Amino acid sequence: MMLRIKRVPTVVSNYQKDEGEDAARRGGGCGRNCLQKCCIPGAKLPLYTFKRAEEIPGDKCVLEHDDNQAPVAFLDSLLLGQWEDRMQRGLFRYDVTACETKVIPGRCGFMAQLNEGRHLKKRPTEFRVDKVLQPFDGNKFNFTKVGQEEVLFQFDASEDGEVQFFPDAPVDADSSPSVVAINVSPIEYGHVLLIPRILECLPQRIDRESFLLALYMAIEAGNPYFRLGYNSLGAFATINHLHFQAYYLAVPFPIEKAPTRKVTTLGDGVKISELFDYPVRGLVFEGGNTLQDLSNAVSDACIFLQDNNIPHNVLIADCGKRIFLLPQQALGEVSSELLDTQVNPAVWEISGHMVLKRKKDYEEASEENAWRLLAEVSLSEERFEEVKALIFEACSYTLSEKEDEHLTQGAGDDKPPLEGTGSINKGRNCNMVSGTQECLVLQ
Repeated sequence: MMLRIKRVPTVVSNYQKDEGEDAARRGGGCGRNCLQKCCIPGAKLPLYTFKRAEEIPGDKCVLEHDDNQAPVAFLDSLLLGQWEDRMQRGLFRYDVTACETKVIPGRCGFMAQLNEGRHLKKRPTEFRVDKVLQPFDGNKFNFTKVGQEEVLFQFDASEDGEVQFFPDAPVDADSSPSVVAINVSPIEYGHVLLIPRILECLPQRIDRESFLLALYMAIEAGNPYFRLGYNSLGAFATINHLHFQAYYLAVPFPIEKAPTRKVTTLGDGVKISELFDYPVRGLVFEGGNTLQDLSNAVSDACIFLQDNNIPHNVLIADCGKRIFLLPQQALGEVSSELLDTQVNPAVWEISGHMVLKRKKDYEEASEENAWRLLAEVSLSEERFEEVKALIFEACSYTLSEKEDEHLTQGAGDDKPPLEGTGSINKGRNCNMVSGTQECLVLQ
């Protein structure tokens, strides 16, 4: 018997509860220090500002420095320090460090984690799983409803070209800050959520500005074991509010070790390869004349997939130097045996980190079973070739449009997004600036 994949929701915030019960408990007031209008006036949160850069990071996985000072240990000193603070305060639903983990024997080296806590307190599906683009619904759970104690810091570009950290910065509601918050149902150590322009209440859809922000976070972390992931609606995203996930895992993901073959190089120097001998078909983006070239190529490809209702996952690896784009078949059919595992083949699972909810599945985990589960969501070879050709066409179209606009408007000018199904939404341009990277702690 064949059944359709059923999304297994997970709780990412301590305030992600049934809205009816929540409203009944609160009565006429909020009283939970959230990020909405009732609590945001006068709120202060730490602020980390990063320096925009043109160049893709070098082999050392950190931005170049003009002095002899050691690079800022952003990930270890700030993100993980704040994350551990929240763990000591008991904000997580379980201790992820106590979860059993093993490498599944076999050529690929898939990893299995037994995480029995992630399937508890399941919530009903709040949006259709057959449409990648859906409007934001403020009545359903979204990240403005999280408690401020779950937010680690604000994360935005520096206005003066310097990396700075403000321990107690006002939250400017008018500018809609991007924030980094904990995932209270972590998959691994340091599991966080990057929520771009949180107060704009953007639906789960990639745009150029938000993807570049995620790329900057990978660069700022400066550690090859810190990756960011993205799931579209229909590809096992659980919240329709724009966000990326990230965590630290001190071994290579199997997808990072998978062989690739070069397919093409775009006019801006971005090289695109495709995975082979891996259960999920996908593309790998790297290079580019500038960091924004690489970011635009991937975000434009994602925008094309969104506009054409093709679910997809994205993995940002190697400190932002290498990006995996993995289209999924919408509502792929899987066997009832695989459904019983309650495994969501989202970005982390597709990358080779299998989060298993039942001890039986963990003990019996095999490369054959992992391969079979992931292959269920992969596009067929024929469909992948079609989608790949359309992505290349979309990226080439964008490059051509950019050249035309450069001649007519001048490089760096703000340009309106293109309209129409299948067209590329340009988003806002980010002007790149250079300079040294130092961290100033301002009281």
